[in-house]
Amino acid sequence: MSNNKKQRKIINYKRFAIKTTALLVAILVLVSGGLYLYLSGFNDTAVDLSSKLNNDDITRIQTSGKSCNILVMGVDVGTAGSTNSNDPKRTDTMILVHYNASDKKISMVSIPRDTLITINGRNQKINAAHAIGGVTSAVAAVQKLIGVKINYYAKVNYKGFDKLIDAIGGVDINITRKMDYDDPTQDLSIHFKKGLVHLDGKKAEEFFRWRKNTDGSGLANGDLGRIENQHIFISKVMEKVKSPFIIFKVPSVLTAVKSAIETNMDASEICKFGYIFASIGNDNLSMETLKGAEKSIKGVSYVVYDEALNKKVISELSDNKAQVVNKSNLKIKVINGTKKTGLAKDFSTYLVEKGYNEAKTQTGKATVKSKIVVYNGSEDMKAKLQTDFKIDNIEFLSSSNKSFDVVVTLGDDHELMH
Repeated sequence: MSNNKKQRKIINYKRFAIKTTALLVAILVLVSGGLYLYLSGFNDTAVDLSSKLNNDDITRIQTSGKSCNILVMGVDVGTAGSTNSNDPKRTDTMILVHYNASDKKISMVSIPRDTLITINGRNQKINAAHAIGGVTSAVAAVQKLIGVKINYYAKVNYKGFDKLIDAIGGVDINITRKMDYDDPTQDLSIHFKKGLVHLDGKKAEEFFRWRKNTDGSGLANGDLGRIENQHIFISKVMEKVKSPFIIFKVPSVLTAVKSAIETNMDASEICKFGYIFASIGNDNLSMETLKGAEKSIKGVSYVVYDEALNKKVISELSDNKAQVVNKSNLKIKVINGTKKTGLAKDFSTYLVEKGYNEAKTQTGKATVKSKIVVYNGSEDMKAKLQTDFKIDNIEFLSSSNKSFDVVVTLGDDHELMH
């Protein structure tokens, strides 16, 4: 081949590469612009959590490049036989997603739906929080349980979930055991044989929800085993959406997203996080499950959250070191505002078990509502103190108290839990 021909061929390759690159850039610009415009009215029905939760417990991140936490909830079927789509629904799935902006990493932590919480002084499973008080209650329950601030929520309904999986073309999963389960009350029928199976939307929902067979056989660790299956499924979905061919499915994906998800993110935030998730490598993605001990309380089986076992997992959900409470340095006073003798002393002992210094105790005036007062402290401490002290009512004062950093008043509403 002559030099002229070689040169023409190189030039043609360059022109082709330039044209191809320009075409891809144009497609990306059009897709991004279309995505933004299409999603502009996306969150019309979203719950404004900052107005629902006291003192802006939820803080939306408006600046790109900041870390954040997103609570993803899959809602259950609600009341059996009900035709009202607005009926309160339990969360069948809860996953807290943390994006670490400095390390460009995503951590996903699944919360077992039987996890023990208290709402209005009564024991509840965490999957009931949404049914009791909607998104606001669910977000508050998770924040109180693990002591991290949630910036966004995304609520997925299962009908929309089916459409979303269909829109990406389904996924292939290697099913390791026979699955046979029927529940007419939920219109749920799950039947899979072992082996490689292609899951469309409906089949994906069945796989995602299965944890036992009709005859009682199934996963040895119940809901925790189901969560493991969900993690496998999520990894397959992420593989699929990272495929270059997904760009041709964008219109159907957008339609499915609008029908599947309710969120307090705006269009620009959805675009931003969509790009982040699509570009994250497998090495920068981790999936964990909150650890706890199974315990029967008054005949009801719960998973009791264990703070000590979850230290590493929770640390992954907060890369802002200012949010960490230095327990050993805090000087605490506990005031008993009830008629329960020894309550302040018992609470001080409880705090020592949590890693705090022994508190000074005293008896005070009769008080109905418990309260924490923090002197000259950072509001980043808020979620952690609420979780450890099991008191939601907290006030931060800029003035100093020479004797104490934190003063706790125990009222009639306080129920000490070990």
